[in-house]
Amino acid sequence: MSKKLFIAAVALVLTSAGTTAFAPGAPRSNKNLHSISSTTSCTHSTHSRVQPSQRPNVILSMAKDPDAKKETTWERITGPKLFKTVTNWEGIHSVPLVPLRILTGLLMIHHGSEGGVGPANIGTPEFQGFVDYIMKPYFGFLPGSPEFWAAIHDYAEFYGGIFFALGFLTRPAALSLMGTMLTAVYFHLSAVGSQGFPLGHVSNYSYDFEEPLLYSLIFLVFWFNGAGPLSVDSIIYKAISNEETEDEE
Repeated sequence: MSKKLFIAAVALVLTSAGTTAFAPGAPRSNKNLHSISSTTSCTHSTHSRVQPSQRPNVILSMAKDPDAKKETTWERITGPKLFKTVTNWEGIHSVPLVPLRILTGLLMIHHGSEGGVGPANIGTPEFQGFVDYIMKPYFGFLPGSPEFWAAIHDYAEFYGGIFFALGFLTRPAALSLMGTMLTAVYFHLSAVGSQGFPLGHVSNYSYDFEEPLLYSLIFLVFWFNGAGPLSVDSIIYKAISNEETEDEE
């Protein structure tokens, strides 16, 4: 009987000590604080080891301006972006392309001068030879007179070359000049074929279709890139554009 009373007294004392240690306002021992800290640390560590696949996906979205008007294709063609181009003097977009644009434009002016100074010198042997030996045999399927299309060809190259060299309306000029060069590629391929391209040798050293093909690629570059600095287009774009100036590489 005395043994049972002793055990019950010990149990009562231990229970009272535990309740007092965690009662509100009761002082906590360093041992208890260490135990609580360890438990919290383990819980935090468990949460931090959650795999990325188990974490919820967070989608960040920007609020759209309800008053913003979507730009149409026609506005892109005729609006300020028609003149948009690289304006700094650093990198491939400017330094190599500016002399390339100017020299290519000057060469196109020369191409468009059939039979004299200026385009479409109708009645001259040179212009008539272009009509008789190129337009009639290879472009006879076009509606209208061959002389009309020969004059259009000359005007496109002459005035397109001037605009291209100045960097004014560069994209439309590049597009029209690329069209004339692609017709030249068609003519040469129809007349002499591919001349053994890419490994064959041409006996007379006249690689006919390659020159207009390279011109076409040059004009395609400027259709995408724009005129670059030192151009009328860059001045116009700065004056009419509402976009903020961005650093371009």
